[in-house]
Amino acid sequence: MPKTFPFPQDLLDAQVALHETRATYEKYAKTLPWSAEPMPGWEGDKQLHSSYRSHKEDSPGYTEEQATEVRRFQDELRRLSAEVMTHPYWSTLSEDVVAARMALKHAHELAEA
Repeated sequence: MPKTFPFPQDLLDAQVALHETRATYEKYAKTLPWSAEPMPGWEGDKQLHSSYRSHKEDSPGYTEEQATEVRRFQDELRRLSAEVMTHPYWSTLSEDVVAARMALKHAHELAEA
């Protein structure tokens, strides 16, 4: 059984917010053009033993609103990451910091179960 750690609630909350923000950002990113800047499409070479050719359509680039939203997500992810990484709790551990960090990443799964 994995070792459990007495994480403070604010650290748990920051980690959950980090997970949720990353998931929301990844979902949003899937709706964006493949290139942030306008770029021409391309078609790759035919693959050996297949008729498949990789390709991309032209990318119009991000709109100003999309670029602003991406920056907002990135800023929030940096802020939450720093909040988790620099939390005072980590200085209270004399050992098992890596195990504690891994446990924190999955603490929300145990709470949901």
